[in-house]
Amino acid sequence: MAVSSQTNTNTTCYHCGENCTDNDITLSDKVFCCTGCKTVYEILNQYDLCEYYDLNSKPGISQRVAVRSDKFAFLDDEKIAQQLYLFRDDTQTHVSFYIPQIHCSSCLWLLENLHRLEKGVQRVTVNFSKKEVLIIYSHTGTSLRRVAEILTAIGYEPYISLQDLQRKKPAVNRQLVYQLGVAGFCFGNIMLLSFPDYFASAGGLDETFNRLFRYMNLVLALPVLLYSAQAFYKSAWSGLKHGFLNIDVPIVLAIFVTFIRSFAEVVNGQPGYFDSMTGIVFFMLIGRVLQDKTYQGLSFDRDYTAYFPIAVSVIKEDKEIPTTLPELKTGDTIRIHNNELVPADGIIVRGKALIDYSFVTGESAPVSKSIGEIIYAGGRQLDGNLEILTIKEVAQSYLTSLWNRDELRNKEEKQVSFVHLLSRYFTWAVLFIAAVTATYWWVHEPARIWPAVTAILIIACPCALLLASSFTNGHILRILSRHRFYLRNAQAIENMANATHIVFDKTGTLTGKTGSSVIYYGDVLTPGQEVMIATLAAQSTHPLSRAIVQYCGDPVSRHIHDFQHFTGKGVCGWVDGFFIRLGNAAFTGAHRKNEQEGSMVYVSINEKLCGLFTIRNSYRSGLRQLMQQLQSVYPLSVLSGDNNHTITQLGQLMGNNATLLFEQQPADKLAYIISLQKKGKKVMMIGDGLNDAGALKQSDIGISLTEDSNNFTPASDGILHADQLPLLFSFIRLCKANKRIILISFILSLLYNITGLYFAVQGILSPLVAAILMPASSISIILITFSCSEWQGKRLYSKALQQMTDKSHIPD
Repeated sequence: MAVSSQTNTNTTCYHCGENCTDNDITLSDKVFCCTGCKTVYEILNQYDLCEYYDLNSKPGISQRVAVRSDKFAFLDDEKIAQQLYLFRDDTQTHVSFYIPQIHCSSCLWLLENLHRLEKGVQRVTVNFSKKEVLIIYSHTGTSLRRVAEILTAIGYEPYISLQDLQRKKPAVNRQLVYQLGVAGFCFGNIMLLSFPDYFASAGGLDETFNRLFRYMNLVLALPVLLYSAQAFYKSAWSGLKHGFLNIDVPIVLAIFVTFIRSFAEVVNGQPGYFDSMTGIVFFMLIGRVLQDKTYQGLSFDRDYTAYFPIAVSVIKEDKEIPTTLPELKTGDTIRIHNNELVPADGIIVRGKALIDYSFVTGESAPVSKSIGEIIYAGGRQLDGNLEILTIKEVAQSYLTSLWNRDELRNKEEKQVSFVHLLSRYFTWAVLFIAAVTATYWWVHEPARIWPAVTAILIIACPCALLLASSFTNGHILRILSRHRFYLRNAQAIENMANATHIVFDKTGTLTGKTGSSVIYYGDVLTPGQEVMIATLAAQSTHPLSRAIVQYCGDPVSRHIHDFQHFTGKGVCGWVDGFFIRLGNAAFTGAHRKNEQEGSMVYVSINEKLCGLFTIRNSYRSGLRQLMQQLQSVYPLSVLSGDNNHTITQLGQLMGNNATLLFEQQPADKLAYIISLQKKGKKVMMIGDGLNDAGALKQSDIGISLTEDSNNFTPASDGILHADQLPLLFSFIRLCKANKRIILISFILSLLYNITGLYFAVQGILSPLVAAILMPASSISIILITFSCSEWQGKRLYSKALQQMTDKSHIPD
């Protein structure tokens, strides 16, 4: 028996850059991998848009997968279209599409020149980071369906889901930005108007001007007190209602005390501390805005509607009628096209089904179904057209029930940040100092009680602690996002650092969704035979057939006669005069089934058995090093929907102490997470599909792994790009460093507070001292948190890259 491999040197496609195994598809001395890429080039050339190819090398999207002509017919239904419009009047319509194919400057240029391809289009604006396009078109010159079709024709098919109909468009939180702008304007002007008071001893302005400037400061402080600081009032009040003293309570107390004392001093002809009050609000708002801006483009709360199509084809009087999913009723007959999602539970009435349920159950092997059998929502049809009779509406389907489990509704956020706990003790300490100081001056000099106590509350405001938390969290989130790890919020950083047990899903998480390990055993295949096998396998959409095509090389244009597909058995057909079979042992005439690990596909040519392909999902590169790092710190578990045929190999990867559980349904995964939490464990769960949604949501920190961060991922606390999984241990260490940086910043702020308290307890805190200490504390905290966070991020990431010596898949 021999192991065969094939390496081809191919010309690359002028449009998309993929390999061209056949150089017959040409135009103007340019070679294309398929007729689809050639067609796109012809369109661009016809409208004089070939500058597209000058902006980037091979900028196009592969067009090998054809899109059926009536795919966007549902957009002709005005009831559906109306729900997608952003704006519409008598002359124009505004609509926004999500286009995941956007990837380079050529895409921006081509999309913004869409009006040259379709005359009815007036303007296109591209949001590159969100991969969205805002299209303004004249509905008298074109239609929504036509716009979607022209986008698809040039390789930018819009992704339209049921969620687009059901969700409300999120409003941009401009109020926080406005509040920051008002606070910054007032703070800057108050600082300027306070300079004469800072240097009053050097002989400043006339007292009349000093009095005028003080009252101007009072007027400027009012918008900050009444408008800019509202976010802190709401948070403090919410904490008090629930009996919790969060960090915003002492901050609000400091704001009010500072304003009241400053107001009293201005009335009595003294300068006041309006600059300190507005500075507190301004710097803290900066921290909040930075955190809110970190991940606006990501959605962490997606549900099944983001995965479902917007409409399906209902069969009525032998015609396909586009119907929105909410209007789909029990008893309707719907047609599911090849590679489309099954939107509702139903009984097969025509055609054969080969359903991929990996998104729902985690089981990677497709399931064959025939007429009369039930198929469930969430599966993907891999074998031609299929007609089913719906037995449950979308809202009652099995997929929907997975998402809407009672134990997953209204899950309470039980974690409380250590910053809030620290601020509670800090607040009580400040109040204790204020009480001792008041007692002392009540005995010795009662007139100093008011200035001393208010000065303590002003100077000991925990704004530095909040600044340290906000800026450190915001910068850590940005460092993680640079490496394609996106966390929901700052609390997720703490939860990740506090995890004590890590649970992995297997299929699609430890193993790749697209990468397969293929080994051929048998007679050595000639290059010509491999091409014929690939050509036959390319006629099937079965995952095993696609893996064989990937192994043998891209198919070429060969004549195929009498192609037949036998569900659950294999495929056969004549290719260039050779009769080829691909399938199981019985189908290909193999009398002895060679036992190999993984899925097996036998091949025979002219009824002579040649050999077999073994195909299995390969583990992701770099996992060995990651697991060795994690094993020394955390207990590990693996929950898999597959059977246990890989238990030996997986055990070697995860270590002897890891818990390996197979054939786990969604309810089993959820129950396992709950059992760990009952033992006091803080659980981190890493998964990828809807079958993991319950476990992800129940976990203390749930991370969705995705091949593309813009694709569908279940609700989670974080989204991690699959290529970055080997860096998970470094990300955890960075989250742990986050807490240390905040504590260091807090200690530094205490030094400022001690200095200020020295003056405050004596009742001699001057505006100049306050004006120096408050901004100096804030600015130094910002610089320190930025520097420490950046240093930690670079150090840990560089170290992780040096340790990632294992670049191969896990061996057999």
